[in-house]
Amino acid sequence: MIDRRNLLGTLAATPLLAAASPARAAARDRAFPRGFLWGAATAGHQVEGNNVNSDCWVLENVKPTLFAEPSRDAANSFALWPKDLDLVRDLGLNTYRFSLEWARIEPEDGLFSTAMLDHYRAMITGCHARGLTPMVTFNHYTTPRWFAMRGGWTNPQAAGRFARYCERAARHLAAGIGHATTLNEPNIMNVLRVVLPEPVVAAQHAMLQAAARATGAAKFAAGNAIEIDEVDGATTNLIAGHHAGRAAIKAVRPELPVGLSLAMFDDEAAGPGSLRDIMRQRLYGRWLDAVKGDDFLGVQNYERQVWTATGRLPTPPGVPVNYMGSQVYPPSLANAVRYAHAASGLPIIVTEHGVGTDDDRIRAALIPAALTDLRRAIVDGVPVLGYVHWSLIDNFEWISGYKVHFGLHRVDPVSFARSRKPSASVFAAIARANALPA
Repeated sequence: MIDRRNLLGTLAATPLLAAASPARAAARDRAFPRGFLWGAATAGHQVEGNNVNSDCWVLENVKPTLFAEPSRDAANSFALWPKDLDLVRDLGLNTYRFSLEWARIEPEDGLFSTAMLDHYRAMITGCHARGLTPMVTFNHYTTPRWFAMRGGWTNPQAAGRFARYCERAARHLAAGIGHATTLNEPNIMNVLRVVLPEPVVAAQHAMLQAAARATGAAKFAAGNAIEIDEVDGATTNLIAGHHAGRAAIKAVRPELPVGLSLAMFDDEAAGPGSLRDIMRQRLYGRWLDAVKGDDFLGVQNYERQVWTATGRLPTPPGVPVNYMGSQVYPPSLANAVRYAHAASGLPIIVTEHGVGTDDDRIRAALIPAALTDLRRAIVDGVPVLGYVHWSLIDNFEWISGYKVHFGLHRVDPVSFARSRKPSASVFAAIARANALPA
């Protein structure tokens, strides 16, 4: 029963409610799904520092090398990971994506480090203490030196070795993980085979030969650097590794969502006879079949490619560009996500998206624009579970060294102090509201 005071209060509030309705409707039009994962990402080798047992450490320090400089201390995140988790929390995010370093956990074949497993368990515990969901990648490119010295992913025994590592890591860590990916961009060599100029291919060959000599290996094949003519065979072993790794993790904790992430362009067709569909098959086809049975697919998108009948169109003049001179094109993310879901049938998590640039205004403009298109895809029925920005902090960007900056935070190379960029506040406002700006 409504008493007099409640009735009067209800009547008095009616005009206010009516006036508020359009505002609430507008807010709903900007909102993301409840429980949406908002995160930032890092990768072990790129931020931890002194990953001396890894294949990448070898490549950085041989002559000749493609690497502009060695990783050295990186962002010193092996020691400063609590500060990094504080950055994620202070942005109002609810997810932190980071990777385990296989070379730390299994520095020699079959020798597992309890101390290193405890280190990553402390990170997982630290996430939960700050209200963050740990999204953990079991292998983000880098592999142990001993693995690379045996041919890496070109070795038919690679899948079994990876599954053994996944099982041991999962037994120690899986209870606290929110989402797991086995492999980060295992199709990267398929992509590089298409986009690398011939001089770089030749330089990579010389670097791998130097690494083999330096380590006394008959063949040295790194996690993200192998001979171009071995890509197809390595892909077969990587697919087997993903399946075996997924099974090993699921055997420990069956309900843990497990997937992998793929490097994906926004591939667009231009003119008659476009190569787009041929290139999609070459870049992603085997992997989009391989992920059937996964719980989700991670999409990592940074740019688009417009394919004619003869190749890729150049960057149009007068547009914002990234450090490589490629167009910064906000619809690229949603377009890649739509294709990934249509081709795989899986729910999607954007496990990486961002831009390498020293002009933070470009990043600050990209984030809301790309998320506007991503939300349209969600409204259209694409099941997108979350968005994780690359990267939380400026880090070691592989062969480019420290010259390229993707971070929401700067890192002082001497003191390792982190400082927030304006783009981080733009992202934080969206994440806190779980909605696009008005």
